[in-house]
Amino acid sequence: MDLVQDKLAELRAVLESARAMPMSASCVVNRAEVLALVDELRAMLPEAMSQAQTVLSDKDTVVEEGRLEAERILAEAREEQARLLSDYEVYAAAEREAERLVTQAQASAEQMRSEVEHYVDNKLANFEIVLAKTLRAVERGRDRLAGRDELAELNDPEDGETGIARG
Repeated sequence: MDLVQDKLAELRAVLESARAMPMSASCVVNRAEVLALVDELRAMLPEAMSQAQTVLSDKDTVVEEGRLEAERILAEAREEQARLLSDYEVYAAAEREAERLVTQAQASAEQMRSEVEHYVDNKLANFEIVLAKTLRAVERGRDRLAGRDELAELNDPEDGETGIARG
């Protein structure tokens, strides 16, 4: 394309340097020189047109490739967005499930603690009853023993000592 521009500039220079006709806008030019320049331009035009056509088709190809690449990038972005959203949904569901399990475990632990406390309280109450009965039995046994000592003292008034120590 630069060659065509150069030839056009050369043709213009020839016309500008041409001898003017007096009292007219016309000029005298060297016909052979102007025709040679026109022929060179004509020869260059198909090549320049071919180059321009190539550039235009390359432009269309590049634009089409760019459009296809943009569509591919958008499709990948949509897939990545869907994957991330899916990952987030899985994470959120797992987090909700974990919270539910923790709450359930806490409730279960509280229930078990309450049941264990109730069980231990019942066992201690039973043990208290058994100990109270045992204590009463011990007291009765000691009272009986004390009663025998008194009987023995009554039966042997001279001795005064029973031989059994009371505490």
